[in-house]
Formats: sequence, structure tokens, C-alpha cells
Amino acid sequence: MEGDSDTFSVLGNGGGGGGGQIDSKVVQTFQKSFVQVQNILDQNRLLINEINQNHESKMPHNLTRNVGLIRELNNNIRRVVELYGDLSSSFAKSMDASSEGDSSGAAKSDGKTGLKKNRHA
Repeated sequence: MEGDSDTFSVLGNGGGGGGGQIDSKVVQTFQKSFVQVQNILDQNRLLINEINQNHESKMPHNLTRNVGLIRELNNNIRRVVELYGDLSSSFAKSMDASSEGDSSGAAKSDGKTGLKKNRHA
């Protein structure tokens, strides 16, 4: 993942501004999650290669083995989705926390702008 260190350094420095600075702990969490995702995606590449080879061989034992490999692949994809969901949530929380000190009052700590849509019964 080329260029990640540049992205994290910008995030870590808050882009030069004081109020938008992201805690280094948050950046470390992001880096750890991205490494986990990349490891799973690398494993998925190997699984897909093996599944393809087994399929091309048309040997009953290999085709049977594909059932377990495909399950593993599906579980890995599920895990990547969870990790990205956690990352998204963590990022939103860190943005909320950094915007609490924002003098514009545009965002509340619950992440909502304060604008409500009135619902008629």
C-alpha cells in the first residue's frame, strides 16, 4: 500500500491545523487495521489461486477441497467487511471528537448537525 505513510502523516499532523489533529493512537489503530486487511487480502489471493487450480484439475478430491476453501474465502471477506466497518466507525468518532472543539457549532458530539426533519403524523 504505497503512499500510506504520507496519508497517515497528514492525518497525524492534522493537516497543519491545531483543532483537526488526530491522536497518534488513532493513526496506529488505522495502520494496524489496514495491515490486517492487507494480510487477509493476500491470503484470499492464495486461496483463489488454489481454488482455480483445483477446479481446473477436475479431480474429485480437489473439487471437494474447494468447498472448504470457498468457506474460508467467504469468512475472510466477512472479516474484511467487519474491519472496514470498524475503521469507518473509529474514523467517524475521531472526527466527531476533533470537531467538538470547533467554534462553528456545525457538528454535535453525536455526529449530527442539529438539523431535524419534522415528521407529520
